[in-house]
Amino acid sequence: MNRVKGTASFLLIVLLGQCKGRALQEGGIASERKDRSMECVSGFNALDYFCELYENAEMKYAFHGKDKADFIAWQKTFRPRLMEKLGIAKIASQLKDFEPKAKKIDSEDIGFALRERWVIWTEPTVPLPFIILFPKERKDKYPLMISPHGHGKNTEAYAGIYHSEEERREELEGEYDISVQAVKRGFIAIAPTTRGFGKTRTAQDIENGALSSCRTLLMHDLLVGRTPIGDRVWDVMKLIDWALEKLPVDASKIVVYGNSGGGTVSLFAGACDTRIAASMPSSYFCTFTGSIGSIHHCDCNYISGILDYGEMSDIAGLTAPRLFGATNGRYDEIFPAVETKKAFVHLQEIYAAAGVPANCELYFGEGGHRVYRDGAYDFLKRHGFCN
Repeated sequence: MNRVKGTASFLLIVLLGQCKGRALQEGGIASERKDRSMECVSGFNALDYFCELYENAEMKYAFHGKDKADFIAWQKTFRPRLMEKLGIAKIASQLKDFEPKAKKIDSEDIGFALRERWVIWTEPTVPLPFIILFPKERKDKYPLMISPHGHGKNTEAYAGIYHSEEERREELEGEYDISVQAVKRGFIAIAPTTRGFGKTRTAQDIENGALSSCRTLLMHDLLVGRTPIGDRVWDVMKLIDWALEKLPVDASKIVVYGNSGGGTVSLFAGACDTRIAASMPSSYFCTFTGSIGSIHHCDCNYISGILDYGEMSDIAGLTAPRLFGATNGRYDEIFPAVETKKAFVHLQEIYAAAGVPANCELYFGEGGHRVYRDGAYDFLKRHGFCN
């Protein structure tokens, strides 16, 4: 999910427009099965082919309930199945006796905060670099924000570290300094490396200067029943384990807020880990069919058979009754607003069934694929997470 422009919106319109005779429902491309002619077509049309696949998806954990009892039963069934699908259940089983450990690399006073570099071993063979910002104001406990980055060199930028004036201008223009924003609002802010980036790339990708090792991570994960999204959610879970043990964190105020690919991690982490009080995906929440199913995206977004389980709104609904605040760009070309609105209609139904309709919100900024901090922090402020 690079910050890209171009033909993405056109491709989506073409895909949806050419799904002739196929109804669109509020949650995205219709998933119910229909009677179809078995007559063979004269030529192959990729667009028709993929629309047919999406319509045939089982969606067996899609939420169709009406009340809180339905909601509770649905979550009890769906969450463990999702964690199996992501590979998280397998990691947890294989590493049941593993305790994450961390090592501080350095520390500096940056005026408004203390900034420290650390490495945490989220698996015995995975040392994951991260940066922590600590508020200067003394308190017994602080809210915690973990901000996984997307497809950019954002670990440092999130924490206010820039390597050129041009980079600084670009990052601040897109409001990518998420951890700086958080610490200024009283959070302990953690900016982790997203697995597959930075020092967690392959040696070959580091040597060649590749931005990420996402494709390699996906392909090798598939061999053992894992996924990049599951790996990255696991990393967030281990950071939470460590932070709750080692830092003065208010366990009732844990937020995961990342942009783009970091939004992916934020949404799935909120669905899987009930310790997360607020899931805040930026420039990600949409439908699968209307984004990664119809527009070119990085390989790391894909989970084999996910549409047989449900749409993105169903996964987001696993965050309920906890807070879910999505911020999107009205003119985002790779997560189109029209599909985001459809997804949100379904998510609202889930939160209404859970009895907490006010706990989910969708904010549109007047721009493209980037961060919209006002929408995020207004939501958190109204729910008592910051001033």
